[in-house]
Amino acid sequence: MRQFLKKWISSLKPINMLQTLTVPPKYTRSLICSGRSIAPTYCGVKIRGFHVGGVEIPSDKRILYSLQYVPGIGRARAHQILCDLNIENKITKDLFGKELIAIEDEVSKYIISDDLRRVNVHDIGRLKRIQCFRGMRHMEGLPCRGQRTKTNSRTAKGEEGSICMKADYHMEVSPSQRA
Repeated sequence: MRQFLKKWISSLKPINMLQTLTVPPKYTRSLICSGRSIAPTYCGVKIRGFHVGGVEIPSDKRILYSLQYVPGIGRARAHQILCDLNIENKITKDLFGKELIAIEDEVSKYIISDDLRRVNVHDIGRLKRIQCFRGMRHMEGLPCRGQRTKTNSRTAKGEEGSICMKADYHMEVSPSQRA
Protein backbone atom coordinates (compact mmCIF):
# COMPACT_ATOMS: atom_id res chain seq x y z
CA MET A 1 0.00 0.00 0.00
CA ARG A 2 2.83 2.39 0.86
CA GLN A 3 4.53 1.75 -2.51
CA PHE A 4 1.24 2.40 -4.28
CA LEU A 5 0.85 5.76 -2.52
CA LYS A 6 4.42 6.78 -3.35
CA LYS A 7 3.88 5.88 -7.01
CA TRP A 8 0.54 7.71 -7.08
CA ILE A 9 1.94 10.88 -5.48
CA SER A 10 4.90 10.91 -7.85
CA SER A 11 2.57 10.54 -10.85
CA LEU A 12 0.62 13.69 -9.87
CA LYS A 13 3.53 15.90 -10.96
CA PRO A 14 2.69 19.03 -8.97
CA ILE A 15 4.51 22.30 -9.48
CA ASN A 16 6.51 21.49 -6.38
CA MET A 17 6.17 19.05 -3.49
CA LEU A 18 5.40 21.88 -1.07
CA GLN A 19 2.22 22.65 -3.02
CA THR A 20 1.00 19.06 -2.51
CA LEU A 21 1.56 19.27 1.23
CA THR A 22 0.11 22.73 1.79
CA VAL A 23 -3.07 22.53 -0.30
CA PRO A 24 -6.05 21.38 1.83
CA PRO A 25 -7.80 18.15 0.70
CA LYS A 26 -10.93 19.88 -0.61
CA TYR A 27 -8.81 21.94 -3.03
CA THR A 28 -6.63 19.01 -4.05
CA ARG A 29 -9.72 17.25 -5.35
CA SER A 30 -10.36 20.12 -7.73
CA LEU A 31 -6.67 20.13 -8.75
CA ILE A 32 -6.75 16.40 -9.43
CA CYS A 33 -9.87 16.68 -11.56
CA SER A 34 -8.60 19.73 -13.52
CA GLY A 35 -11.64 21.79 -12.68
CA ARG A 36 -14.14 19.05 -13.54
CA SER A 37 -15.09 16.33 -11.09
CA ILE A 38 -16.51 13.86 -13.61
CA ALA A 39 -13.35 11.78 -13.96
CA PRO A 40 -14.30 8.31 -12.70
CA THR A 41 -10.63 7.29 -12.48
CA TYR A 42 -7.40 9.15 -12.10
CA CYS A 43 -4.06 7.33 -12.31
CA GLY A 44 -5.91 4.08 -11.69
CA VAL A 45 -7.68 5.40 -8.57
CA LYS A 46 -11.49 5.46 -8.76
CA ILE A 47 -13.25 8.56 -7.52
CA ARG A 48 -16.48 7.19 -6.05
CA GLY A 49 -17.85 10.04 -3.99
CA PHE A 50 -17.10 13.40 -2.49
CA HIS A 51 -16.69 14.40 1.14
CA VAL A 52 -18.96 17.16 2.35
CA GLY A 53 -19.12 17.88 6.06
CA GLY A 54 -17.04 14.82 6.92
CA VAL A 55 -19.44 12.44 5.15
CA GLU A 56 -19.01 10.83 1.76
CA ILE A 57 -21.96 11.71 -0.43
CA PRO A 58 -22.89 9.53 -3.41
CA SER A 59 -21.84 10.76 -6.83
CA ASP A 60 -24.60 9.02 -8.81
CA LYS A 61 -27.54 10.92 -7.27
CA ARG A 62 -28.78 14.47 -7.64
CA ILE A 63 -27.08 16.95 -5.32
CA LEU A 64 -30.36 17.73 -3.49
CA TYR A 65 -30.60 14.11 -2.34
CA SER A 66 -26.85 13.62 -1.92
CA LEU A 67 -26.64 16.47 0.59
CA GLN A 68 -29.25 14.74 2.74
CA TYR A 69 -26.68 12.03 3.57
CA VAL A 70 -24.99 14.58 5.85
CA PRO A 71 -26.55 14.42 9.36
CA GLY A 72 -28.21 17.75 10.11
CA ILE A 73 -29.16 18.51 6.50
CA GLY A 74 -32.66 17.60 5.42
CA ARG A 75 -34.60 18.31 2.27
CA ALA A 76 -35.45 21.90 3.17
CA ARG A 77 -31.90 22.86 4.16
CA ALA A 78 -30.40 21.15 1.08
CA HIS A 79 -32.83 23.10 -1.11
CA GLN A 80 -31.92 26.32 0.74
CA ILE A 81 -28.19 25.67 0.18
CA LEU A 82 -28.71 25.15 -3.55
CA CYS A 83 -30.87 28.30 -3.80
CA ASP A 84 -28.30 30.40 -1.90
CA LEU A 85 -25.53 29.29 -4.26
CA ASN A 86 -27.67 29.44 -7.45
CA ILE A 87 -26.71 25.86 -8.34
CA GLU A 88 -29.15 23.76 -10.29
CA ASN A 89 -30.00 20.27 -9.08
CA LYS A 90 -27.54 18.26 -11.21
CA ILE A 91 -26.11 14.82 -10.61
CA THR A 92 -23.24 15.14 -8.14
CA LYS A 93 -20.55 13.80 -10.47
CA ASP A 94 -21.46 16.49 -13.05
CA LEU A 95 -20.64 19.36 -10.68
CA PHE A 96 -17.56 21.49 -11.28
CA GLY A 97 -14.81 21.67 -8.68
CA LYS A 98 -15.69 25.29 -7.85
CA GLU A 99 -19.31 24.33 -7.24
CA LEU A 100 -18.27 21.51 -4.90
CA ILE A 101 -16.01 23.85 -2.94
CA ALA A 102 -18.81 26.42 -2.69
CA ILE A 103 -21.20 23.72 -1.43
CA GLU A 104 -18.64 22.56 1.16
CA ASP A 105 -18.16 26.13 2.39
CA GLU A 106 -21.92 26.70 2.61
CA VAL A 107 -22.51 23.40 4.45
CA SER A 108 -19.77 24.22 6.95
CA LYS A 109 -21.83 27.23 8.15
CA TYR A 110 -24.39 24.88 9.75
CA ILE A 111 -24.12 22.59 12.77
CA ILE A 112 -23.75 19.18 11.17
CA SER A 113 -22.49 15.64 11.71
CA ASP A 114 -20.30 15.20 14.82
CA ASP A 115 -20.95 18.73 16.11
CA LEU A 116 -24.70 18.09 15.93
CA ARG A 117 -24.36 14.81 17.83
CA ARG A 118 -22.20 16.52 20.45
CA VAL A 119 -24.76 19.32 20.91
CA ASN A 120 -27.62 16.81 21.29
CA VAL A 121 -25.71 14.75 23.86
CA HIS A 122 -24.83 17.92 25.79
CA ASP A 123 -28.47 19.09 25.78
CA ILE A 124 -29.78 15.73 27.03
CA GLY A 125 -27.04 15.64 29.70
CA ARG A 126 -28.10 19.10 30.88
CA LEU A 127 -31.72 17.95 31.15
CA LYS A 128 -30.59 14.94 33.21
CA ARG A 129 -28.41 17.11 35.48
CA ILE A 130 -31.19 19.53 36.37
CA GLN A 131 -33.58 16.58 36.77
CA CYS A 132 -36.50 18.09 34.92
CA PHE A 133 -39.33 15.88 33.67
CA ARG A 134 -37.75 15.31 30.25
CA GLY A 135 -34.39 14.54 31.84
CA MET A 136 -35.97 11.98 34.18
CA ARG A 137 -37.76 10.34 31.24
CA HIS A 138 -34.43 10.13 29.37
CA MET A 139 -32.81 8.51 32.41
CA GLU A 140 -35.59 5.94 32.67
CA GLY A 141 -35.53 5.28 28.94
CA LEU A 142 -39.17 6.24 28.44
CA PRO A 143 -40.79 8.55 25.86
CA CYS A 144 -40.64 12.19 26.91
CA ARG A 145 -43.02 13.87 24.46
CA GLY A 146 -46.35 12.81 25.90
CA GLN A 147 -46.84 9.45 24.19
CA ARG A 148 -48.86 6.84 26.06
CA THR A 149 -46.91 4.11 27.81
CA LYS A 150 -49.64 1.82 29.12
CA THR A 151 -49.91 -0.20 25.91
CA ASN A 152 -47.27 1.18 23.57
CA SER A 153 -43.58 2.20 23.76
CA ARG A 154 -42.31 -1.37 23.76
CA THR A 155 -39.09 -0.17 22.15
CA ALA A 156 -38.37 2.16 25.06
CA LYS A 157 -39.50 -0.15 27.87
CA GLY A 158 -37.95 -3.33 26.55
CA GLU A 159 -39.53 -6.61 25.55
CA GLU A 160 -42.25 -7.95 27.81
CA GLY A 161 -42.53 -11.66 28.65
CA SER A 162 -45.43 -13.53 27.09
CA ILE A 163 -48.70 -14.07 28.97
CA CYS A 164 -48.25 -17.85 28.98
CA MET A 165 -44.91 -17.55 30.74
CA LYS A 166 -46.44 -15.31 33.41
CA ALA A 167 -49.43 -17.62 33.89
CA ASP A 168 -47.17 -20.68 34.30
CA TYR A 169 -45.05 -18.82 36.81
CA HIS A 170 -47.96 -17.77 39.02
CA MET A 171 -49.86 -21.06 38.69
CA GLU A 172 -46.94 -23.20 39.73
CA VAL A 173 -48.19 -25.52 42.50
CA SER A 174 -46.02 -27.79 44.61
CA PRO A 175 -46.93 -31.52 44.78
CA SER A 176 -47.98 -31.25 48.45
CA GLN A 177 -50.60 -28.61 47.58
CA ARG A 178 -52.17 -30.75 44.84
CA ALA A 179 -53.57 -33.34 47.27
